[in-house]
Order: sequence, then C-alpha cells, then structure tokens
Amino acid sequence: MFGSGWGDTDRNGCDTRNDILARDLDVHEFKPGTHNCVVLTGTLLDPYTGKALEFLRGQGTSTAVQIDHVVALSDAWQKGAQQLSAQERIELSNDPLNLLAVDGPTNASKGDGDAATWLPPNRGFWCAYVTRQIEVKHKYKLWMTKAERTASIRVLTNDCT
Repeated sequence: MFGSGWGDTDRNGCDTRNDILARDLDVHEFKPGTHNCVVLTGTLLDPYTGKALEFLRGQGTSTAVQIDHVVALSDAWQKGAQQLSAQERIELSNDPLNLLAVDGPTNASKGDGDAATWLPPNRGFWCAYVTRQIEVKHKYKLWMTKAERTASIRVLTNDCT
C-alpha cells in the first residue's frame, strides 16, 4: 500500500534509504561509482539509545542500523493513510521527515507503536520524537487516538525544555 521498497522521490539519483543513511551517519565510505549514493560504512549516533553504532553494509551487518518510519506505516494506515492517494502513500513512506536511521533491535522493539505505546529508551530524545510524529501526522492529515494524544501532551509538557 506504500509502494514497492525505497524510491527516489526527490529524484537525486539515490534511493531514500541511502539518502537517510548519508544524512544521519558520519559516513566513512561510499561505494565507488555511485556518485556518493551507496553508503558502505559510517558511524551513527543513535537517537533512540544515545549510543554510537558502526554501520557496515553487507549480509548480516546492515540490519544493525535500520531506517525507522517515525510514524509506522501500519499506524499510519490505521489512522487515515487509507484515505491518501497511492502517490501520497509513497511520499509518506519515503518522506525524510518520517525517517530516521536508528539501532535495528530498538526499532524492531517499536513495531507499529505510537507515542502511547512506545517511546525510545533515550528519554532525552522523547521531545524530538513526539514532535516529529505530530509533524508527520499533521502533514499527511493522520489522526491520533485519545491515548496517543494524552501521551504526546504529557511528553511535550514534561520533557521539552
């Protein structure tokens, strides 16, 4: 429902996954001949855990750093994305505002959670995380449950300085 894999919606010649890796990592090496599109190695200061992670592209290593949809696509679908056009859903799935390079296992623990059911272990990132979820949901006219709204207000009131 959200397209087939990572697109190149900004038409810069790089797929969105590599755009986000290049944006969020301190890149050490790009694959030669890809015009600095394909990230081979780099360091991520993971916003979800606060830890530095080494990224190494390859079978069995790339999953250590994943690209998270801040508003999970399943959550988006349940809260209004089914009303978006096919093109708008592709844009949502590939929107840099909705994407962060993060620790793979932490991302897996999130599942399709929203602010009422999951927040990153790094409490210092809660404000930015919830703010970003709200921005994405506003941009794509997605709604929040009462529990999600209450949790978001609590975070924005208590954890933002």
